[in-house]
Amino acid sequence: MEINYLTVLATIINFVILYFILRHFLFKPVTTTISSRENEIRDRIARAEEDEKKAELLRLQNEENLKNSREQGKTIVDDFKSKAEKMSEDILVKAKEEAEFVLERARVDAEREREKATEEIKTQAIDLAILLSSKVLETTIDEQEHRRLIKDFIGKVGV
Repeated sequence: MEINYLTVLATIINFVILYFILRHFLFKPVTTTISSRENEIRDRIARAEEDEKKAELLRLQNEENLKNSREQGKTIVDDFKSKAEKMSEDILVKAKEEAEFVLERARVDAEREREKATEEIKTQAIDLAILLSSKVLETTIDEQEHRRLIKDFIGKVGV
């Protein structure tokens, strides 16, 4: 086998020309495309990391907001509970006051009725005494008749 130097030289020159042509038309665009893709991927990764950090921050804020909302809800419930208890106490106090007022009014009315009944009894006693004295004056009575009239009078008065 014989080496033809001219063919080897022509092959080397063709290879170098092909290399420069490929480098100019293929390697540079491919390298540029690969670099741009690489940069784009790095940017996306960086944005994803930023988005992840933002999401974590938002999650923490949401947890804090939820905690605050629960505390506010508890405060509101406690406030309404205390207001309800206060209203209940006020209603009980008013009910007791009204009950005392009604009882006092009933006592006053009962006292008036008692006084009225007492006055009526006195009036009836006076009327009976007058009636008795008029009967006594009309007739003369002996001691037995006198005792009988007094017993009748006491029976009617209820003493």
